[in-house]
Amino acid sequence: MRTRIHGARLFDGEHIRGITDVVVEDGIVAAVGTEAGGRADAEVDGRGGTLLPGLIDAHTHVFDGSLAEALRYGVTTEIDMFCLPRPLARHRRLAADRDDVADLRSAGTIATAPGGHPTQLIAALTGTVLDPDDVTEIDTVTDPARAPGFVAARLAEGSDFLKIVIDDGTVHGTDLPAMTFKAAAALTAAAHDAGLRVVAHAITASEAAIALDAGVDGLAHVWADVPPEDPASRRLARRVREQGVFVVTTLAYFEAIDAGQPDTAGCAHPGHYANAVGALRALHRAGVPLLAGTDATPFAPAHGSGLHRELALLTGAGGLRAEEALAAATSAVADRFGLADRGRVAPGLRADLLLVDGDPTRDVSALENVTALWRRGVRQPR
Repeated sequence: MRTRIHGARLFDGEHIRGITDVVVEDGIVAAVGTEAGGRADAEVDGRGGTLLPGLIDAHTHVFDGSLAEALRYGVTTEIDMFCLPRPLARHRRLAADRDDVADLRSAGTIATAPGGHPTQLIAALTGTVLDPDDVTEIDTVTDPARAPGFVAARLAEGSDFLKIVIDDGTVHGTDLPAMTFKAAAALTAAAHDAGLRVVAHAITASEAAIALDAGVDGLAHVWADVPPEDPASRRLARRVREQGVFVVTTLAYFEAIDAGQPDTAGCAHPGHYANAVGALRALHRAGVPLLAGTDATPFAPAHGSGLHRELALLTGAGGLRAEEALAAATSAVADRFGLADRGRVAPGLRADLLLVDGDPTRDVSALENVTALWRRGVRQPR
């Protein structure tokens, strides 16, 4: 099946390319622009619309139904930051076998201290969104000497990257055991030796500094404990840039809990959204690579629609240009997570595509007006 999308404005994952044609065949982008002529089995009228890569949410937690919900909103790939082994195997099979759900990459089992975040959430979720049969004991880490074995176990489970938790519970309004610097550094070194990227959950500036000391590749959140325009945020942002570390934005998560909406544990923790915005602005000014992510769960933010909200916050409170925000949800995520086959519209890449009415490079709210969607080259019914 050779399909030509005709006359749409093209955002290729980095830049707006103007009005052009794109041909999809055998699950990939076969041609763009002047090479997109010739025979076509189907024509899609894209006039008045914008074609862009399928969106990638750089921070989610996948539960049953999440991948289907994400795809409805044009999110064709989710980066899952923690999932228990049994449900993760189920989600992986679903994503591999079907095109009516989003694809995913996952950290699998998270690295945390005994009793540390997010172990306190699992009991709260068991019997509601977590089936008791899916719940297994989490492999935790205290002894740095155990780091190579922990990483080997994650590789055996098929983890695509390693996520470590450095969180003493401050932002959650509680007191939690936190991973030590030595354990974090040992895990990071072992993961790098095994060819895995390392992302750190850290929500305060001091936790982020520990993660940077440990040598991680990315931060799963902005920090949310430093007041906006505090020089400490600017200093930390410069350090993040100097170390080449990326940051996942998750403003939608902080907005949700600041508004009193419950997080995964059913708890609201108001007072952090303004600080998170301040950190985001400092990171943007410093030139840090930003990836759009939501921390989507079965609660708030929601899968799919939460990423639309994230992009609205990035271009509003966060001060990013629309093109920058769209790149943060497409090519930037693909680059930082090694997804060389997606995140852009170019010949030879996977045909995960989104056609919307209007121009999201001027106003990201146009993403709400999805007119056509392809996942792995298969057009999805709307």
